Amino acid sequence: MPVSTENMVKVFGRPKSLNESVFSYCPGCHHGVVTRMIAQAIDELGIQERTVVVAPVGCSVSMYHWFRCDGTQASHGRACAVATGIKRTNPDLIVFTYQGDGDLAAIGTAESIHTANRGENITVIFINNQIYGMTGGQMAPTTLLGQWATSCPEGRDARLAGYPLRFAEMVAQLDAPAYVTRQSVYDQKRIMAANRAIKKAFQYQVEGKGYSLVEVLTNCPTNWRMGPLETNRRLADEVVKTFPLGDFVDRG
Repeated sequence: MPVSTENMVKVFGRPKSLNESVFSYCPGCHHGVVTRMIAQAIDELGIQERTVVVAPVGCSVSMYHWFRCDGTQASHGRACAVATGIKRTNPDLIVFTYQGDGDLAAIGTAESIHTANRGENITVIFINNQIYGMTGGQMAPTTLLGQWATSCPEGRDARLAGYPLRFAEMVAQLDAPAYVTRQSVYDQKRIMAANRAIKKAFQYQVEGKGYSLVEVLTNCPTNWRMGPLETNRRLADEVVKTFPLGDFVDRG
């Protein structure tokens, strides 16, 4: 017997700011969750027509294909510099970057730090999965001590590679940033908190409050060589010990 849809109310659907393109992320990866959150925030704030995404080099290199807004591609690590140029040229635009730990905190360290130090009125979404995802699983600045990677097959050794880089804490020491936070998406509670943080970061840009950084701890099932559920447990039980969650700066 057919089910009537006459009285049904739609409670969940694709955000209007995302088109019908299929993500190129690996199955079980958290990138898709965060990408959707960004689109949802754009929809809720009604800023789609003036939003510009600056795509990085990495797993989200094709991000400008997925959003129904203007977008551009930056050279590896230079997304914050490109975003600064766009925002200063047209301050009415809402400009955000979406960068991994290799793009933002390795080759792009200088651009990232100085953009924050100037308090540029942009939104930076920093995806921290503790490894180079697209290029084959090499050690990243955020790789945990003892963590396996293709470039450190015996695990990261502080004597050789230093310690994991806590970028949010570094930026939080500066005078200019308006909002600096670290969130994760390994369970529903954390997803809801990350969703609120991303929306707040965009809201602060709309209000002209300055630079916002939302660092999101995510997984990489492919290069961690784990199933998605196992990666969620690792994030909750192990990764947050090195990268504690919460707000570091909120000058809103």
